[in-house]
Amino acid sequence: MASLKVRVDSPRVRYTEESIEAEYEYQTTSVADEGDHENEKVTYTVTPTLTRLLIRTMIKVPKLGVLLVGWGGNNGSTMTAALLANKLKLSWETKEGLKIANWYGSITQASTVRLGRRSKGGDVYVPFSDMLPMVDPDNIAIDGWDISDVNLAEAMARAKVLDVNLQAQLRPHMEQMRPRKSVYYPDFIASNQGKRANNVITGTKAEQLKCIRNDIVQFKTAKGLDQVIVLWTANTERFSKVATGLNDTADNLLKAIEEDHPEISPSTMFAVAAALEGCTYINGSAQNTFVPGALELAERQKTFVGGDDFKSGQTKLKSVLVDFLVSAGIKPVSIVSYNHLGNNDGYNLSAPQQFRSKEISKSNVVDDMVESNRILYKPGEKPDHCVVIKYVPYIGDSKRAMDEYTSEIMLGGHNTIAIHNTCEDSLLATPIVLDLVILAELCSRITFKRADSDGNQEFSGFHSVLSILSYLCKAPLVPAGTPVVNALFRQRAAIENILRACLSLPPENNMLLEHKITFKI
Repeated sequence: MASLKVRVDSPRVRYTEESIEAEYEYQTTSVADEGDHENEKVTYTVTPTLTRLLIRTMIKVPKLGVLLVGWGGNNGSTMTAALLANKLKLSWETKEGLKIANWYGSITQASTVRLGRRSKGGDVYVPFSDMLPMVDPDNIAIDGWDISDVNLAEAMARAKVLDVNLQAQLRPHMEQMRPRKSVYYPDFIASNQGKRANNVITGTKAEQLKCIRNDIVQFKTAKGLDQVIVLWTANTERFSKVATGLNDTADNLLKAIEEDHPEISPSTMFAVAAALEGCTYINGSAQNTFVPGALELAERQKTFVGGDDFKSGQTKLKSVLVDFLVSAGIKPVSIVSYNHLGNNDGYNLSAPQQFRSKEISKSNVVDDMVESNRILYKPGEKPDHCVVIKYVPYIGDSKRAMDEYTSEIMLGGHNTIAIHNTCEDSLLATPIVLDLVILAELCSRITFKRADSDGNQEFSGFHSVLSILSYLCKAPLVPAGTPVVNALFRQRAAIENILRACLSLPPENNMLLEHKITFKI
């Protein structure tokens, strides 16, 4: 029997050995507007709608395995090292003193959630991971694919991310780990990656798909796993063409693979394999892996997908700063973002087509914030936005980002903010990989139905496109027809409030009205 670390004293929450069932009142508002003609004052009618939901969260945490595409890269080797270092509770000496393994940078492992206030005053915070039963990182099994055949100890040394004293302790545990053969289509990644490609699956695309599926089954069986998540952390690909009859439907996509069509990307191949094997698939790079056929296949197979592109440094800061400026009534008119880095990600992005994929994922991050303020921006108007990435080998994984935000302020004035950000790329991305995996798994155990429905309605889960993961992705994938939210704090609040709803707790609104009026509530 699983036990909960946090119990909520509420008559609307029922605990059993199998699940938590919470009754939750979900309030939405619909807005009708009138008089939207030019120069005519717009009036709005706001109608609140209350829906009572029954939310069930299965308590039993499955034995989870993660298969990384690009296991031998900087992120893959660092993720493996981090799992081992934390599980083994390693410590090591550096010139700055003793360091101890931790998960700083992970919202599930290193952040807290405010439950409320004590009756005698003072906020109560609990670890994020205590809200609901979640996978313990120490229990995650890891494996993966890579076009390079070096073992994980050598991959870790090649990445030059971790201190050598930590590497020395990890080497005996990682040198026996060797990536499975991966898919390599030279047209999709930079030509400079060719010299690493000595560990590739041969044959037709149909044969390669079968091999990937067999790898998933073998890993799951060998490790005795209940669930497997496949996550792409390999090189950024160029964008795939989307065409009718090619990849616009699930059947056409599968047919194109059978016909060995050259426009099916490696990342889409892995996404198809994951869906067919009932696995969640997360895309951690900037390419358009989720062509319409891949999304339809995931929905048909009742599997989850999430992406795109890890949001670790510059883009995360941008989603905070632009939100602050627009919310303050200040009008950003020019945003220039310059990056240089020296790891293999930067080497691959030095090719124009791969850079274009990254540029697209970075450039849309301000759109929803601009759309939110029609006082500052006319329809179709948005800031000039330029993104530059350069490869500088010497600096390795220590990425430099320089941003300039120019805004219009009152009466023709201007305000310019310049920021220089140095971040160790893989040490920021690795906790994001962990959070994506843990949250995606948790979503598979949460189901919903109307509380006032008849007994015939069954519980149903989240949409196959997990937009709850938007906080962790710079180009958030959302279901068709739904709004894309880039503002970081709104994304974080969505995750936190869903967890609160699973315990029948109200959403955090930060009103604190009880402290702002003269009588007691």
